Amino acid sequence: MQRKNTKRQGGQRGSRETKDVTADWTPQTKLGSLVRSGTITDIDSALNSGLPLREVEIIEVLLPNLEEAVLDVNMVQRMTDSGRRVKFRAVAIVGNKDGYIGFGQGRDRQAGPAIRKSISNAKLNVTRISRGCGSWECGCNDPHSVPFLVTGQAGSVGIELKPAPKGLGIASGDTAKQVLEMAGIKDVWTRTWGHTRTTLNFAKATYDALKQTRMMRGARSG
Repeated sequence: MQRKNTKRQGGQRGSRETKDVTADWTPQTKLGSLVRSGTITDIDSALNSGLPLREVEIIEVLLPNLEEAVLDVNMVQRMTDSGRRVKFRAVAIVGNKDGYIGFGQGRDRQAGPAIRKSISNAKLNVTRISRGCGSWECGCNDPHSVPFLVTGQAGSVGIELKPAPKGLGIASGDTAKQVLEMAGIKDVWTRTWGHTRTTLNFAKATYDALKQTRMMRGARSG
């Protein structure tokens, strides 16, 4: 597989304009029906229901202030028996900067559809994270950092997130910073290893580390 003409898409698309996303929505799953009927009215109930999240509209209804950002778009070439095939791969994140984050990627023969697929997949992967003040240097109890040390891994890339005192900011590279900001993390120390220039794995590893904050660790969980 060969990659060429890498195009970095660092811009944030922001939240969509307010609209009735249920107007033309006919749910195809049980969870979608529960949300459409008003039986489930908050995102935590949906995520904790045990039902699979397979409809983007569920997220658009329960998290209407969700923001979107495309992290990377790559043109990928693959040689097959029938010749050279070219596709675009996009990497995107979504979040509300208040404890919810989603990561996704999409492929298509055109860049536009690949981006739309990556955003849709990110919405279907939305998860809630735990925030806190796990730094012994601070102890303010405000949810501005991670509650304890967590690590994430994707391919050869690994990242460690360590609680930091308020005011430090996000001490990380651009890719991890975008993911952390979208999740609502304001202060954190990071340590990375592996091929961190690979945007896909770097973003995915950061997302994986954030998901680990849901694993309680006694008093340190914040």
